[in-house]
Amino acid sequence: MKHLVIIGNGISGITAARHVRKRSNYRVTVISAETEHFFSRTALMYVYMGHMKYEHTKPYEDWFWKKNKIDLVRDQVSKVDIHTKSLSLQSGKSISYDKLILATGSKSNKFGWPGQDLQGVQGLYGYPDLELMEKNTKGINRAVIVGGGLIGIEMAEMLLSRKIEVTFLVRETEFWDNVLPAQEANMISRHIRTHHVDLKLETELKEIHGDNGRVTSIVTNTGETIECQFVGLTVGVSPNIEFLKDSGIETKRGILVNEFLETNISDVYALGDCVERKYDLPGRRNIEQVWYTGRMMGEVVAQTICGDKTKYEPGPWFNSAKFFDIEYQTYGTVGNLLKENEIDFYWEHISGLKCVHVVWDRYTDEFIGLNTFGIRMRHECFDKWIREKKNIEYVINHLEEANFDPEFFDHHELEIQAKYREQLISQ
Repeated sequence: MKHLVIIGNGISGITAARHVRKRSNYRVTVISAETEHFFSRTALMYVYMGHMKYEHTKPYEDWFWKKNKIDLVRDQVSKVDIHTKSLSLQSGKSISYDKLILATGSKSNKFGWPGQDLQGVQGLYGYPDLELMEKNTKGINRAVIVGGGLIGIEMAEMLLSRKIEVTFLVRETEFWDNVLPAQEANMISRHIRTHHVDLKLETELKEIHGDNGRVTSIVTNTGETIECQFVGLTVGVSPNIEFLKDSGIETKRGILVNEFLETNISDVYALGDCVERKYDLPGRRNIEQVWYTGRMMGEVVAQTICGDKTKYEPGPWFNSAKFFDIEYQTYGTVGNLLKENEIDFYWEHISGLKCVHVVWDRYTDEFIGLNTFGIRMRHECFDKWIREKKNIEYVINHLEEANFDPEFFDHHELEIQAKYREQLISQ
């Protein structure tokens, strides 16, 4: 019986394991040092906030794995030997494989700040980070978060739920304006401040000070000293691939793969956050560290391993997130800056808590992308319109079809359409 070994028990690795099991009689082993069982990483913040317990984050009962003949190994892989097709584990054991899937995820970035290894300084990516955060924030009253991304906003909400004061250092001129257009970035910056967060824009961490091994304050690039007992480093993540050094598996920023998610080594595949595509997909980055792409990759590789060789074709980009109580969705391509061939339309509700931003091609009128904040819309509509290359007039005129739940969600289509016509007349 052939042996498939998967390193990593996140969404990509577990999806691959489940689908290979459905399609074949492979012996399947999943190795993870993080947790014994698969859990929903996106739910970690709700465990800290008291809305869920850890066991509620596990999509499958603990008996699921044995019943479905998926072996789980709690250990750390220290070395991959592609010549003998074997893995060396931190425990001293070794495991051989016929096919190998690398689904090792990401790790929180650190940039060599003085004091970054003090107790009370950490990132937030996996379950061990959550356990550490529980320990590091017990009994404290002030925290500093460094970095203006989605993990940072989650961490701010977590800390505020325990009445811990938060200072947020963001080096950009508005929150996440390296991703969001200026209008949305400004709206979110305002919204963050309404939640009593001390948001310091155009401010960077210079160094971290401590006493007896624990953080006591930070110093910014402006020379300001801020006392704190916790520092959250949320300046992004990077592929977790250090253990592959000298393995012969080709890496750059991530593990390099082709359109079938194959590495340069036969019978070795890579999935999820640790992947860097060697080929371009229009409108998509070569490293995409989001939940749904990991799931899609797992399904694709399972088909290939089981004899139905399948390309990874994720389609138009989309993503969703939450900024405190404002939901965010994006479809297609809406960059922080317009390209030469692009034109846009922006509508913001009088409340300052909802907006729609549409981008299209100025020469062909083809719909390119849309951001929506505070208004939940249907993914399938925009995915279809992008694939069918609908023009901007069609999209504006059919916005009501994209309303996620017309019975319970307010209608803003008429106001948006009127504002759009007003912009056309003024151009």
